Amino acid sequence: MKTMQGPAIFLAQFLGDAPFDTMENACRWMADAGYKGVQVPTDNPVCMDLKLAAESKDYCDELKGKCREWGVEIIELSTHIQGQLVAVHPAYDTAFDAFAPTELHGNPKARQEWAVQQVMYAAKASQNLGLDRSASFSGASLWPFMYPWPQRPAGLVEEGFKELAKRWRPILDYYDECGVDVCYELHPGEDLHDGVTFERFLEEVDGHARCNILYDPSHFILQQLDYLSFIDHYHDRIRMFHVKDAEFRPNGKSGVYGGYQGWVERPGRFRSLGDGQIDFGAIFSKLAGYDFDGWAVVEWECALKHPEDGAREGAKFVSDHIIRVTDKAFDDFAGGEVSVETNRKMLGLA
Repeated sequence: MKTMQGPAIFLAQFLGDAPFDTMENACRWMADAGYKGVQVPTDNPVCMDLKLAAESKDYCDELKGKCREWGVEIIELSTHIQGQLVAVHPAYDTAFDAFAPTELHGNPKARQEWAVQQVMYAAKASQNLGLDRSASFSGASLWPFMYPWPQRPAGLVEEGFKELAKRWRPILDYYDECGVDVCYELHPGEDLHDGVTFERFLEEVDGHARCNILYDPSHFILQQLDYLSFIDHYHDRIRMFHVKDAEFRPNGKSGVYGGYQGWVERPGRFRSLGDGQIDFGAIFSKLAGYDFDGWAVVEWECALKHPEDGAREGAKFVSDHIIRVTDKAFDDFAGGEVSVETNRKMLGLA
């Protein structure tokens, strides 16, 4: 068996104001909080120059060295924002323009081409950094049709997944050339948001070896999906892990869909680690049983708690939950020597 690595933290939700105004300050703060690694959002120039990282191994070596000086290591790259733009339904064009450079606003075709190039850069940058997996979103053209009313015409869903696979297949092939997995975070708002949609996509890309999963149970409890059984079904594709808590408390006025309410008011909301309903003891046990050897990465999102408190508590929470796997059975002391003769005698076959 293998022992999970951690704790690490996703920097995306923290970067901005001091003490997270520079990569150095953010890394030093996280190291002081108890983190060993950082998952880096590649859309934020505060963290890195993604194009340069794809072109220069020397730049990547220097960046790795600086992070180690600051107390952490870069463990994974994220293209969540760029991946979202690989496929966008026109209903969301205006909203998602904010994810792209200003000069691309109002030009969905150019925006999509830019996004694909960005995701490709992350493959080479990961290779240059010595990383073998990267996180992303799938994007979505089908999300407006998530609920089957009005009735979906025959073939609509199939056509949507064919198009998504067509867009991602060259990206997956390039990631394969670079020796890097794409780990899709299964997330509402994406065409890949649960096990069934992941299977649909996986079939369309012919079971591509680089098509994998970033497991985040918080998105599953909000969908009322069995997040433990999910691991049993897809453990061979789970290559990354976001440790994020959530709670679902339906009431007489709203449930899974949330009534267009904000995060504080809606029945399903994200919480800091330990404040929600997710059974992380069972999750860490299952992943250990399936030999998950990746990083346990805190993704802090909470409607109530201050991020600095959530981050500090999260480092200890993950450290306390990582299972250092045993190299022997607990009852080995009571065993005898291996003997075919003894075994046959015990079976009455001697």
